[in-house]
Amino acid sequence: MYAGTFPIITAEEAAAHVNDGAMVALSGFANAGTAKAVPRAIARRAREIHATGNPFRIRLITGSSSGNNIDEDLAKADALSWRAPYQSAQTLRGQINDQKVQYIDMHLSHAPQTLLAGFFGKLDFAIIEATEVTRDGRVYLTSSIGASPTYLQYADRIFIEINKYHSRRLPEMADIMVLPPPPRLNPLPIHDPLAKIGYPYAMVDPKKIVGVIETNEPDQIPRFTPPDWKSKQIADHVVRFLFGEMISGRIPKEFLPLQAGVGNLANSVMAAMGANDYIPPFTMYSVTFHDSLVELMEQGKLVGASATSLTLSPETLKHVCANMDFFAPRIVLRPQEVSNDAGVVRRLGVIAMNAAVEMDVYGNVNSSHLYGTDIVNGIGGSGEFTRNSYLSIIMCPSTILDGKISTIVPMTPHIDSNEHSVQVVVTEQGLADLRGLGPMRRAKKIIENCAHPAYRDYLCNYLKESRVGHIKHDLRRAFELHRNFIEHGAMLPDLNLAEIDDRF
Repeated sequence: MYAGTFPIITAEEAAAHVNDGAMVALSGFANAGTAKAVPRAIARRAREIHATGNPFRIRLITGSSSGNNIDEDLAKADALSWRAPYQSAQTLRGQINDQKVQYIDMHLSHAPQTLLAGFFGKLDFAIIEATEVTRDGRVYLTSSIGASPTYLQYADRIFIEINKYHSRRLPEMADIMVLPPPPRLNPLPIHDPLAKIGYPYAMVDPKKIVGVIETNEPDQIPRFTPPDWKSKQIADHVVRFLFGEMISGRIPKEFLPLQAGVGNLANSVMAAMGANDYIPPFTMYSVTFHDSLVELMEQGKLVGASATSLTLSPETLKHVCANMDFFAPRIVLRPQEVSNDAGVVRRLGVIAMNAAVEMDVYGNVNSSHLYGTDIVNGIGGSGEFTRNSYLSIIMCPSTILDGKISTIVPMTPHIDSNEHSVQVVVTEQGLADLRGLGPMRRAKKIIENCAHPAYRDYLCNYLKESRVGHIKHDLRRAFELHRNFIEHGAMLPDLNLAEIDDRF
């Protein structure tokens, strides 16, 4: 243990080491396993320094989104100048869109290698949550792996938050390695979602550990809200489609590993998969393991899952930790560059299911921006799975804001996953299988099957009146719906929204 080996210090003492302009890495992925006490102390330090009229802003990198105690607190303290590779905080989002904070929105598996290659510059500090650190530098992480192993290796100075709230059995799920840089990067020998190829701990040079901070608090992960009727309808379309693919022989009878994003759509799809007696027990090679999957695993429907974080509400995580003899052999937690590895995703034949902000009539998908300008959260891992999966499915409701916005548009002003990667699109209206179809047939199928009836005439007329080419577009009108919403508050201002029945 760390007692007598590394000095035990307070969060304030750790924060005092962090200077203006420093590059800081924090543990955490999708709000799980985040550093907690020291980031709050850094936010307080920022306010104190600002009160004296002096500058204090840091460059921040994490695994993924990192909860209110990191992004939101630091943003409210005006303590950030640069952020990567993902965020999900309201205040920080506003600062990014106001150009007050530089934001590097990138594929999650790319972040560790980009850092190791030196493209982000020197990493001054890493603050990592763990259940234990040994005198020889073994760091046993908590509820997420994320990019923490890389940060421990690359940072100049390390602080370890030992969180006594977490079970010391969590590392039984861990499978940790740091991938070497090209050209020494060999194919990962993962041929099954539960295969382990690494160690249950990360490594750090003990000389770099400045101090240990003791904490005792849960991850800030709320329970998911129950899915609405649109999400359930989308889930039904997806499950029927996948069953049909299995019956036709395009998916093997033993099924293929699934990947699903986080949120109502993902929860609905996984619940529908579990409730369908014709879908066989399946595995997952995904990014997060969340509350809705625990019940499926206990029912025997989900037989194993690979991820990089246990994104579980505190009560659900307690349940999992109280039953580690059952869960530990069935869950593997990996670094994010492994959980999202293109080669493994392709080799296993993962079926990817991800949500979108909007898509255009040809199947280009925007999952990160509004109007092509304002960031929502980021691309996260969705693009990596969509691009490399055996079967890529994109889901979203056909309209939002009581019909004022159609999520099917002529052209998306920002594209995260393009038409070459997207194979199937789904809304509550229906499903469009785009495989083997040219652009105009894709457009026809998306409009007929997925667009809301109130917007179909507009979309059809747009195509009819557009310039002929391999892909038809009218560059004068391509973003007319977006301009209408910005200027008038509705994509079709003359549409009688009271007559739109979203249950159509």
